[in-house]
Amino acid sequence: MDKGCHYFHFGLLVTGKGEALHLPKLFKSLAATGICSIKVIRKIAQLSPRTSPKQKLKMVGQGKIIPTKDEKDIGLPARRYLNTTPCAFVILIDDLEHGRKEDARQIFDRYRLALDTMLTEPQQQRAAVHFLVNMLEAYYFADAAALNQVLGFDPPWEDFCGDVETIRHPKNELKRAFPGFDEVEHGGQILEVIDIEHVLSRPDTCAWLRTLFAWCESIVRKHYPLQEPLQALALSERYCLSSGILSRVTRAQIEDSDR
Repeated sequence: MDKGCHYFHFGLLVTGKGEALHLPKLFKSLAATGICSIKVIRKIAQLSPRTSPKQKLKMVGQGKIIPTKDEKDIGLPARRYLNTTPCAFVILIDDLEHGRKEDARQIFDRYRLALDTMLTEPQQQRAAVHFLVNMLEAYYFADAAALNQVLGFDPPWEDFCGDVETIRHPKNELKRAFPGFDEVEHGGQILEVIDIEHVLSRPDTCAWLRTLFAWCESIVRKHYPLQEPLQALALSERYCLSSGILSRVTRAQIEDSDR
């Protein structure tokens, strides 16, 4: 990585059907800088913490650090993608639904362990785990203009007044307001027009989503060799990274990427 990266390849490991088809659109403002691309490299199963003593004992007996499933579904695809070019980076993105938030640290640790076990130390800094809270649909409520454009609410909706990451079940809220809402079809259309800079414009909201963009920004800041053009992109200002709140669980990866 001595010469730096003029172009970045972000590969996504995602857990949802809609995310597998459409999540790169969430990053369209980042892709519009012309210095990176974002694509889904694999849809994986959503994982929970491994708490069973029997399961842990079985793994120890087999001489394993992580389950074979985690190795095959997460570690190996991440390693293959990172080996394609020094300018490839992997982001595992999962929904953190309301019922799983108490286990956020343990879920994060399981995903992180799968990556760290299978990757070299330099590669570990090129991979991250992030969450959409409570799910992808939450962020639609922070850009009512996108919802109104796609779903045609009359009277028009206004931006959610609080932190959209506190909405207990945003998908159900949308289905109640728009009974025909389809998370894949309509979700894809909303992601085409959603303004993530607007979603992240309030520094006291969206800590988990902002941390995802902050990690991407830290990668670009660390590896992009031309500082003057990078400063002109003003990524930190666009996503309120310097003043906005970050996730206590996932933010440490930003410091790791800066090492």
